[in-house]
Amino acid sequence: MPNIVSSTDLRNKYNEISAFCNENREPVFITKNGQGDLAVMSIDAYEALCGKLELYRMLDEGRTAVKAGRKRPLSEVMTDIKCSIADGEL
Repeated sequence: MPNIVSSTDLRNKYNEISAFCNENREPVFITKNGQGDLAVMSIDAYEALCGKLELYRMLDEGRTAVKAGRKRPLSEVMTDIKCSIADGEL
């Protein structure tokens, strides 16, 4: 269940809200005049969310490439990676 507080609570109970976000890695939704206004989360939760979005983007890019016929055998890819590591490129 989402944690919802008013903008007044954010001002008056900042430390409690910060502790909740950091301990639970969940956002707190802030209302203003009874309407949703902001979502507040810890830096760690934000970075994890950004990482997931980047992963989803990369997976979608790969899926699109496969559909377009841009694919290679795994053995060929692994050989290229090993060569790049040996050459100090990775």
